[in-house]
Amino acid sequence: MNNFTLSAIGYISSCFKEKFTIPRQPRLLPSTVAELVLEEPYSAPEIVRGLEGFSHIWIIFAFHAVPVGQWKPTVRPPRLGGNKRVGVFATRSTHRPNPVGLSVVDLLDIQIDGGKVKLILGGCDFLDGTPVLDIKPYLPYVDSIPEAQGGFAPDLPEKSLTVTFSESSEKQCTLASERFSKDVKVLISELLALDPRPAYRVGEFGERIYATHLYDFNLRWRYLEQGVVEVVDLDVKED
Repeated sequence: MNNFTLSAIGYISSCFKEKFTIPRQPRLLPSTVAELVLEEPYSAPEIVRGLEGFSHIWIIFAFHAVPVGQWKPTVRPPRLGGNKRVGVFATRSTHRPNPVGLSVVDLLDIQIDGGKVKLILGGCDFLDGTPVLDIKPYLPYVDSIPEAQGGFAPDLPEKSLTVTFSESSEKQCTLASERFSKDVKVLISELLALDPRPAYRVGEFGERIYATHLYDFNLRWRYLEQGVVEVVDLDVKED
């Protein structure tokens, strides 16, 4: 068996500080923006020469928060309700023989500061601190296949939930948006509309509070009734 040694060329800075609520595919949340900062010796400006001509790029990365070696031949995809097992190679599960991920994202900008390269990426599904192994340009004439079949996940998942905000969370969204120069309310709405709960929890509603760490605050929400989610609060501290 051949072994290969790979080195990170850079690291992702993302709003997602934990795995829960990260979108299961790239480009499902258009408002998500992440930064890829290239590391020495891969940070010279000439290494991205010509990349500005591409609107989208492939990011090859490592699932660094997944325990090494703890994979199984079959998994339960959320798109099948978490009940049916299929082969790991028929899924994009993070638990794989080699913990390597592949995402196509929007290339929003290339910034060069002090000889260092930073890529601004849109529609991201990366955990903060993700090590990046390679970058490749997206080529529409070969990478887009209109007649392709999508197996058990042929279509975009429906955004079936209506997202509402409590009075206090509305104010906290305004504070967070000012702090991070992002429309945090739009991001939260996109995120929760996709229902990030585990498949076995989908369909439940009541007083159970769900939470995740986003940017530097904890986001808390609940499912009031079928099809309606309420953002309870964001613990955004005033400066």
